[in-house]
Amino acid sequence: MTEKTLVTMQKEVDAYISQFKEGYFSPLAMLARMSEEVGELAREVNHSYGEKPKKNDEADNSIELELGDILFITICFANSLGIDLTEAHNKVMHKFNTRDKDRWTRIEDSSSNESEQGDKGE
Repeated sequence: MTEKTLVTMQKEVDAYISQFKEGYFSPLAMLARMSEEVGELAREVNHSYGEKPKKNDEADNSIELELGDILFITICFANSLGIDLTEAHNKVMHKFNTRDKDRWTRIEDSSSNESEQGDKGE
């Protein structure tokens, strides 16, 4: 399968939704739907990694499908509000790369580690 850009995905979802008279749901309805999908993801994660096994009669959903549902509703939400998800992603990454740049412990580059040790005479 070929990779898709966020722009392509936003256009694909818009083409799908545009074929229906109802169009996009209201922002409040989409937030409720997103909350439902996150709950379904939580259930799948709990079944796969938690202490709660599935019942024998439960549907065979997957974390992958639940993440796909969340991506779809996120794209619907963005489209309905005229938000370019590529630009939103760029802004978030800028925030993480500036505000949070020293927040987490970085994995050290082995070559810089070796040069530091060499400088110390070790």
